[in-house]
Amino acid sequence: MKPILKLYRGYANEQELIVMGHVFKPTTQNEYDFQKKSFKNATSVIRMFRTKTHGNADVYLKYKDTKIHTKALNDGYFKFCVPLDQFDQYGWIDYTVSIIYNTETISTTESYIRPHKGNLGIISDIDDTFLVSHSFNPLKKLYVLLFRNVNNRKVFENVVPHYQALSSSGRNKKTEQNAFFYVSSSEWNLYRFIVKFTEIHQLPRAVLLLKDIKTSLRDFFFTGRGNHNHKFDKIKHILEFYPNLQYVLLGDDSQHDPFLYEAICKIFPVTVKAVYIRQTGDLKKEKASLALKNLESLGVAVCYFSDSKVAIAHSKTIGLIA
Repeated sequence: MKPILKLYRGYANEQELIVMGHVFKPTTQNEYDFQKKSFKNATSVIRMFRTKTHGNADVYLKYKDTKIHTKALNDGYFKFCVPLDQFDQYGWIDYTVSIIYNTETISTTESYIRPHKGNLGIISDIDDTFLVSHSFNPLKKLYVLLFRNVNNRKVFENVVPHYQALSSSGRNKKTEQNAFFYVSSSEWNLYRFIVKFTEIHQLPRAVLLLKDIKTSLRDFFFTGRGNHNHKFDKIKHILEFYPNLQYVLLGDDSQHDPFLYEAICKIFPVTVKAVYIRQTGDLKKEKASLALKNLESLGVAVCYFSDSKVAIAHSKTIGLIA
C-alpha cells in the first residue's frame, strides 16, 4: 500500500503562488463512492471522517525547472507559498506536487487560478447558500449528508444561472472567468464531495477554502459546526491577497454570514461591491436585516432574498451582470 496525495485548487497573484493539499497514510478502504445510496452512502461518508493523515511527510512542488521541498504539518496538511517572478500567464494553470515512497515517486496534478487585475472576485458560502443543507436543523443536516448521495443532493432553484452570470461578467471570451472562491465551515474531508456537486450542477470552477480536516467519528457529528472565525480569516486573506479585484459576497442567514460579511465590509469599504444573503426560513431575520442596512449605509449594494430570481434581477439593476 502507498500513501495518498491529495491536492486542492490553488491561487496566485502578481507576486505569489499558493497551493496546498494533504498526505494520508496507506489504507485498504476505498474512497467515497458517489454512486452509493442509503446506508452504503452513510458508511462511505463516515469513512471520510476516519481517515489517517501522514504528518511530516516530504512533499515536492515542481515549479519551472526546480523542485521545491517542504514537509506536511502534523495533520498531513501542506502548503506552498512561492514567490513568482516575471510570470505572465492568467486563468487556470496546472501545477504538480509529488511525494516519494520508498524509491517510487507519487505525483498528482491540480490547477490554480491567477486572475487579471480589475476582474470580479466572487466569494460564496456553500451550505444553504447554493447547496440545500438544512444547517438550521443539525439533525436533518446530518441525515441528508449520510443518506443522500451527491447525485441526490439539491441546489437552490435559479442559483446556477446567477453564479454563471457572475462568473462571466465583464469577460470577453467564454474561456475567461472571474475568480470564484467557496469558503465554508465544512472540513477538507468533504472536498471531493463539494467539487463533484459543483461539477454536476455546472457551478463555476472555484478555489475551495475549508476547515481543518477531521480524523475521528466524534468529529463527524459536529461537521460544519463550531467557531466560524476561520471563515472571516480566509475571506480577509483573499481580499488582502487580491487588493485590485472588486468583490461580491454570497451567503445565507442560517448561521453567521450576514455578520461576517458586515465585518469584512467595514475593513474593506472600497472593494466590496455587493452582498447577497439567502433567506432560509419563512421570515427574514431581524438581526440579519439590521446588518445589511448597516452595509447599505457604507455604500455596499445588498440583497436579502429567498429566490435567486430576485438576486439575478438585483445584479442586473446594479450593473453587476448583463
